[in-house]
Amino acid sequence: MLAQQDEYETIANSAAIESLLDAMIESGGVSLRMDSPDARAEPIVLMEQHPGEALVLDLSSVDYLLGRLQNGEAFYLYAQAQNKVVRTPLLSLTEARRSGGRFLCCSDYPATVDVLQRRESFRAELRMGMAVSATLFGVLGNTAVGELRDISQTGCQLELPLAASGVLAETDGPFKLVLRFPDGSYFEGHGVVRHQKIDPERHLLRVGFEFSGLTAEQERQVWYFVCEIEREAARYNQESADERQPSPLFEQSSKRANLERVGRRDIKHYATPMARRLVKVAAYLDAQLLLLQQGSDIDAQRLSRNADRVLALHEEDREALLFASRCMSLEPMLVRHGIAVAVHLLDLVGANMPREIRKAIVASGLIHDLGKALVPQVIFRAPNFEATHRQAMSEHVTLLVDRLQHCQWLSVNIVQAVIGGINERLDGSGYPGGLSGEDINELAKACAVVDVVEAMRRDRPDRPAKTTQQIYRHLLSHPHQFDLRWVKRYIEHFKGLPVGSLVRFTSGQLAWVTRLDEAGVPIEVWPTRQAEPPMGDTLGNLVNGDVRERLGIPAQEIAVSA
Repeated sequence: MLAQQDEYETIANSAAIESLLDAMIESGGVSLRMDSPDARAEPIVLMEQHPGEALVLDLSSVDYLLGRLQNGEAFYLYAQAQNKVVRTPLLSLTEARRSGGRFLCCSDYPATVDVLQRRESFRAELRMGMAVSATLFGVLGNTAVGELRDISQTGCQLELPLAASGVLAETDGPFKLVLRFPDGSYFEGHGVVRHQKIDPERHLLRVGFEFSGLTAEQERQVWYFVCEIEREAARYNQESADERQPSPLFEQSSKRANLERVGRRDIKHYATPMARRLVKVAAYLDAQLLLLQQGSDIDAQRLSRNADRVLALHEEDREALLFASRCMSLEPMLVRHGIAVAVHLLDLVGANMPREIRKAIVASGLIHDLGKALVPQVIFRAPNFEATHRQAMSEHVTLLVDRLQHCQWLSVNIVQAVIGGINERLDGSGYPGGLSGEDINELAKACAVVDVVEAMRRDRPDRPAKTTQQIYRHLLSHPHQFDLRWVKRYIEHFKGLPVGSLVRFTSGQLAWVTRLDEAGVPIEVWPTRQAEPPMGDTLGNLVNGDVRERLGIPAQEIAVSA
């Protein structure tokens, strides 16, 4: 006899009940839950069954519940058996005794059991307000932090920042996954990616994982999470009339109560108000990067909107924007490099240009390197950069330009100069066209200088980041590759200690240069305790006006990959 009850099926056939209970005994993974709203599932051992008469339980692990149980409080048993979730009706103890330090008890025998069929397809979804931190570990040591969105016995879905696409590209094999619940409960397992879906509006990536190689204990742990998440979600069901106590998993400790939700950019980590506004551009580029990898074209409308945003920020406060471009260390390399090139190129060449030209320059600068996400990533991890690698990488320009077909507002000449010409060199050693001398557009010559400065300011596998003076010496010593007119204009414009330089003053204090006078002397700096990229929690109180009196004179620039 079979009757439908909510998600469960109630089984009353005695042979089927006996078979399921035998499977529960063999599995060893039985949980007891008291009949009270705030009860949690507790592991116990189901030792024997005497069909139609009694169940024999070892309750040594829950001896603190014996008083309540012996006073007649009812309980449920839950377990996994025959690829199903089995739940008994309410039971009561009929006998309890202590034997050799163990508490052996008998309960009445269930007349029915409830079975949730196909438990592997039952997926518990977290609702708003239920935050479970999820960390994805790549094989190269990189990580991405996000949120758990749903979980079943066979897998889970995580919501990750779009920057996680770089971690996901590292391997096709299982990834280490770590879940942390608000009460401190911790789960570690492995999963294989089964699907990815982009949410470009929210700048998020939803990734489905299939669990791989879970032990029996891990499977029991996952099922406990599934049950508790469903229980907590029921509290948010407005149609539910009963008062439900929160699941213990979601009882947030005081230490964690003030943490913001994970899985999204926490703008408090960005060092300045301008950086916190610029992060919107970074989020767009991050989303666009992943969309390109999945076959989409450049989104013309969003590119236009974000180029306008950069122009507006520059018109508001150019030096604040220059420094903000150094505060993007949390972003993927292609994203922060694109922002830095766009901002510095605009500042160098944009004066007195029509707005539509400046906008096209910014837009092209923002996306100029995104095509690198479309070439085989193995070439970026190669220990030696060979001719075949160079040829493969040079294709990123064409691959990106082919994705600009919807950007009809974007000047073709600007695209050719910035995206097509930024990697050309005067001696013909550049790419993609191998152009030389006067065949290279003037804007492209300026782009080459800006691009190299920004690239050399950051660590690379074959060399560390360089100081401004080291970069200037490199450019000045390579007149066969870089136009000296533009090199000198760059130096004259941004000075010897540009905004965004980390300097040690004669007082010993480290500080980031945020504003200069006309002679290039720092007149506003942000002290810091360490030679690391500027972050919201690493900067001291802003010093302006009397920098020399308070800190001394600049003694040394420190190279920091930011």
